[in-house]
Amino acid sequence: MSEEIRRHHWIVRVTHWAAFFLVFVMIASGLQIYGAYARFGPRGNPPYPNLFNDTDFPEWARLGGWLAGGLNWHFFFMWPLIAVGVTYVGYLLVSGEWKKLVFRPSDVRPAVAMTRYYLRIDREHPPQGKHNALQKQAYTGVILLGALSVITGFAIWKPIQLSWLTALFGGYQLARYWHFWAVWLFVGFAVVHVLLVFTADPASLRGMITGRYRGRYTSDQA
Repeated sequence: MSEEIRRHHWIVRVTHWAAFFLVFVMIASGLQIYGAYARFGPRGNPPYPNLFNDTDFPEWARLGGWLAGGLNWHFFFMWPLIAVGVTYVGYLLVSGEWKKLVFRPSDVRPAVAMTRYYLRIDREHPPQGKHNALQKQAYTGVILLGALSVITGFAIWKPIQLSWLTALFGGYQLARYWHFWAVWLFVGFAVVHVLLVFTADPASLRGMITGRYRGRYTSDQA
């Protein structure tokens, strides 16, 4: 029988669920804003490559009702989301938890081994710490995505005051373009994350709610 362990600090759990809510508010309000000009690139020129060009997203997926409403929701909730992100990253740095989370060159080989396991090429689960190498890769990527979303968001929010930042991303329309695609990468991460929780390690959901974990990989993840 596996031993129950303390897995997630309360700061991690609170920021996780707060980010879950806030990200979807930002996505829904962002889609409302996008609807005002549903393409990328200077008007009158060919649009940038985008499968969603001129797409009218359904009303249930948008928040705000119209452009000004979407902007109000977006600008109001971006500050709590930034605060949550800073709190989480700050906790990782102060606690030393980042050492268990950040993907490093030494994780490349374990990532390949874990991929082989998930593809059913290898039957034995590779040894791991609190997070396996693929999880580290995904979590590191989503933190970087969060940083990209914030920086490009400021670039398109204040393109005059922060003209140097907007120029860094190739101008207003390209900054808007990168901001948009960061959102869809977030959505892809969230979908895969939820699917893996329920298919590979359902006990991790309880761990993120209560902080306690008793599951298949307990002994490896203390």
